[in-house]
Amino acid sequence: MTRSGLSVWSGNSYRPSLFTQFQGTIMKIDGRCHCRYATTICNCTDCQTMSGAPMRAVIITHPGTFKLLSGKPTEYRKIAESGNVRLQAFCPHCGTAIYATSTGDEPKAYNVRLGALRQRNELVPRRQIFVRSQQRWVNDLNSIPKFFEGMPPR
Repeated sequence: MTRSGLSVWSGNSYRPSLFTQFQGTIMKIDGRCHCRYATTICNCTDCQTMSGAPMRAVIITHPGTFKLLSGKPTEYRKIAESGNVRLQAFCPHCGTAIYATSTGDEPKAYNVRLGALRQRNELVPRRQIFVRSQQRWVNDLNSIPKFFEGMPPR
């Protein structure tokens, strides 16, 4: 999947889920691996564990609009705290997280992982969920020293 395309297909145009209703524009989203109404930040403990980070950002697509253009991801079946089964898809070569979705044959909504999209800078989060599990320090990142050109000197 080194050149896999992730696109949300809807009718005759590409668009990122319901995000277009907020922005008033249609935009194509696509992405590659490393080798509902908004961009959402999830703070649940499952997302923290599975992403290896304090949160995960996703674009939630309309049911039936997501189309993987190339490659075949590996899927892991995870049972959520609610008891629902969620398929977690990732690149079988490098492990890049691509999406999560439900099981079954019905048209599905997909939680496309923001980090796998080229347009991640334009897809600003509009909401946070499972805030009760949020790490307390994430709201105070401005107090931490920043190194814009890479790693700090030793």
